[in-house]
Amino acid sequence: MTDWKGRDWTPDNGEVSSHPNSRFCTPAKQCPMMAPEYDEPDGVPIDAILFGGRRRSTVPLVYEARDWAHGVFVGATLSSETTAAATGAVGVVRRDPMAMLPFIGYNAGDYMEHWLEIGKQADAAKLPRVYQVNWFRRDVNEDGTAGKFLWPGFGENSRVLKWIVDRLEGDVEAVETPVGLVPAPGDLDTDGLDVDPADVAKVLAVNAEDWRAELPLIEEWFDKIGDTLPAVLRTELDGLKARLAD
Repeated sequence: MTDWKGRDWTPDNGEVSSHPNSRFCTPAKQCPMMAPEYDEPDGVPIDAILFGGRRRSTVPLVYEARDWAHGVFVGATLSSETTAAATGAVGVVRRDPMAMLPFIGYNAGDYMEHWLEIGKQADAAKLPRVYQVNWFRRDVNEDGTAGKFLWPGFGENSRVLKWIVDRLEGDVEAVETPVGLVPAPGDLDTDGLDVDPADVAKVLAVNAEDWRAELPLIEEWFDKIGDTLPAVLRTELDGLKARLAD
């Protein structure tokens, strides 16, 4: 066997054969939960789009965009803190539009305009709702360093998906915040979950001061995109600034 550096490899070499950030593919047909509609030529309805970033602060566990244009703004400004596997530097906030930065393949502004055009051409009643999720928010220690994770993650993330489904079906309300709609107190199902209610409140909190600090980073990102940035996204940013100023 040849390792990722092109050298002969055996299990006795004392190191792994693959790059730490490597991936592999397996046929989707092997998934035991494959829906029978998977190969349906007409496609299937999409009710919700979830964008996920990795942020230790600022971004709540889940929030819903107000409409399609706002949802495109949420996706266009999506960010994650870098890991050592990604850049060698840890904790640097990097914009990752629609979690697709390495894969867009053409000008990012044109890509965002494409998303907006889909909204213009579609029946508004059939457009998916857009959500951002952040499983990685952490508490803050007394010395200001990152503390424990506020949400258990993994399989418990299905509780967030349940809230999203409840929203789509009109079964729960949401709380308006400057950045979007978050679960109302008690609507996120934590039945049987060993989690402190205070931590649930923290993981859903929208801190205006933190978000005001985020604004220059978004401005910098939009300036980097340049003249191709859709004007609608600047308008959305202005709206966010105004809501945070109230």
